[in-house]
Amino acid sequence: MKNIVAIYPGSFDPVTNGHLDLIHRGSKLFDKLIVAIARNLDKGEALFTIRERKEMLQAMTSQLDNVTIDSFEGLLVSYCIEQGANAVLRGIRAISDYEFELQMALMNRKMEPRVETVFMMPAEQYSYLSSRIVREIAKLGGPLTGLVPTMVEERVRDRVAHRHISATGKHLL
Repeated sequence: MKNIVAIYPGSFDPVTNGHLDLIHRGSKLFDKLIVAIARNLDKGEALFTIRERKEMLQAMTSQLDNVTIDSFEGLLVSYCIEQGANAVLRGIRAISDYEFELQMALMNRKMEPRVETVFMMPAEQYSYLSSRIVREIAKLGGPLTGLVPTMVEERVRDRVAHRHISATGKHLL
């Protein structure tokens, strides 16, 4: 039987319950799952550093023996080869995700045919959820309950409040 190593790449800024849903389900499908935080310069200023995201993900996946947390930059297929991975796990929430992810999967296959892409739909309650939406809700003071783990919610609230204080020199209240 093959040893299937999968990479689950993403920004995870912040990690959401949707991400955790895929991590838990992916850990049951693959022999080893590497959650790989991408250093993505196209997404603008990050809410959390790579180190902070790594710490949060490690805390929330510590009970999963076959899951490791890492970070990478550059081409995903190059990282897959470096890690000995033969699969990429990607979440699909909507048709718009599928169109983008299909293009990326086909390009990755062209560059490295030994690496397969596996698409998973999140649990229904997370089908609308993204890190970007969580950041926007937090910046506007909206509720994050059920969108992110409690530890992440506290850190997001602290970070958003700190940035607001830094920008304005005063508290929100």
